[in-house]
Amino acid sequence: MREAIRGAFHQQEDMEVVAEACDGEEALRVCSQLKPDVVILDIVMPKMSGVEATRGIVKACPETSVLILTAYDDDRYVVGLLEAGAAGYLLKTARGHAIVDAVRAVHQGESVMHPTVIAKMLKYSVQMQTETGERKGMDLSEREIEILKLAARGLSNKEIAKQLFLSTRTVKAHLSNVFNKMNVTSRTEAIVKGAKEGVISLDSIDGENK
Repeated sequence: MREAIRGAFHQQEDMEVVAEACDGEEALRVCSQLKPDVVILDIVMPKMSGVEATRGIVKACPETSVLILTAYDDDRYVVGLLEAGAAGYLLKTARGHAIVDAVRAVHQGESVMHPTVIAKMLKYSVQMQTETGERKGMDLSEREIEILKLAARGLSNKEIAKQLFLSTRTVKAHLSNVFNKMNVTSRTEAIVKGAKEGVISLDSIDGENK
């Protein structure tokens, strides 16, 4: 699997594979030393799980984006990894070009998540709200909520700008405001927190997709 992925990246002029690791501990150690732009992790790895490795990498290398590439889409894995700070979550059914595109996207600050992953995250958040009774409103404007919902659907800044007839710079400014108000640093964190606190719902995302 690593050989196939490495081969896909070697064909890209703007990418360089700087290291590989055979387990979670080595991945954390190598990332701490080299501080790559993007690291691709699996979930089930020897010595240290993907959740632990993600948490450690995000703490040691805040500028490194973590992209999860795995065969697992269980709720506990999805939520655990996104809460740990993963910027993207792809299933191994993804084709090579999709993985390459995902690396570029997370490097540019975009959120990359398979549709089933988004659905699982939102369903889990709704369940937690029901069990705890928590549903906090965020001090976001209607436009900011609209943009956050489109981001949760997986649209890029450019796609959001086109759909709302805005400039890409304006979309980035709105997202920056969202991050500040929600006290997060990335799209993925904003989506996770927005789902937890009731700003984003599964119904609203599904409704906009129809």
